[in-house]
Amino acid sequence: MTETLKHRMHLADFLKTRRARLRPEQFDLPAYPKRRAPGLRREEVAQLVGVGISWYTWLEQGRDIHASDQVLFRLAHILQLDEQERRHMFVLARGLVPLPNMLGDESPLPDAAHQAILNGLGHNPALLVDRRLNVVAWNESAAQVFGDFTNRSERERNVVWSAFMNLAHRKRLVNWEVAARRSIAFLHARSDQYANEGWFTELVADLQQASPEFRAWWPEHDILLTCNGPNEIDHPLVGYLSLQGTTLVVPEQPDLQMVVHTPLLADTATKLGELMAGVSRLAK
Repeated sequence: MTETLKHRMHLADFLKTRRARLRPEQFDLPAYPKRRAPGLRREEVAQLVGVGISWYTWLEQGRDIHASDQVLFRLAHILQLDEQERRHMFVLARGLVPLPNMLGDESPLPDAAHQAILNGLGHNPALLVDRRLNVVAWNESAAQVFGDFTNRSERERNVVWSAFMNLAHRKRLVNWEVAARRSIAFLHARSDQYANEGWFTELVADLQQASPEFRAWWPEHDILLTCNGPNEIDHPLVGYLSLQGTTLVVPEQPDLQMVVHTPLLADTATKLGELMAGVSRLAK
């Protein structure tokens, strides 16, 4: 299956899951008592967007048809997509992402400059994540907060695999289901975009086999493009930590993203200082 065809199939599934979230009463449509599936019907979406029923049906079937920017913007409005979902839809419809064979089979590796930036962030836990959502570099604060990555395999450093399969990490997450669902949304966005990269297919298959929660949530097709958002950690040494994650893209290597976690509470900043002070004492 070609990359373009896979993008069309991912777009089709994405549109169907978003249509299923809507309700007729949101658009003053009659709520028929016997609907075979949740959400709006295809013909209702077509009517609201202002396109033919056959055309929209073909779009949801992954056929090779062209959608203008005007239609895509209107469709995003009717489906009530947020900004990240809108961007994702355009990527799938337009193919605005480099193909894996253009980037090489392996993800780019961090260099000394990346590590220097991570180290310079001091008490703030910071990670460097590649396009496969593997942690490829980190600072000491991240190792203290999220667990040491040094002896983990590539699979064990994957943020999605870790969320579901690393029991120690899972125990530290205060709101595990929220964090796990967010990790699925990151993975869905990446695997949709890099549709021809077998690495993603293998990871998804392994997670579906290993985790009943992943198997249940994956079909929802939620997406997130960045790791921004709050993180709550129950640390075994210092207790509750409240952190804000912010994603920074490395311009010369856009496949690498730096995720910096800053304290949301003064108490958290103090506890991070205590953790790092303990590391400093052990190093002496």
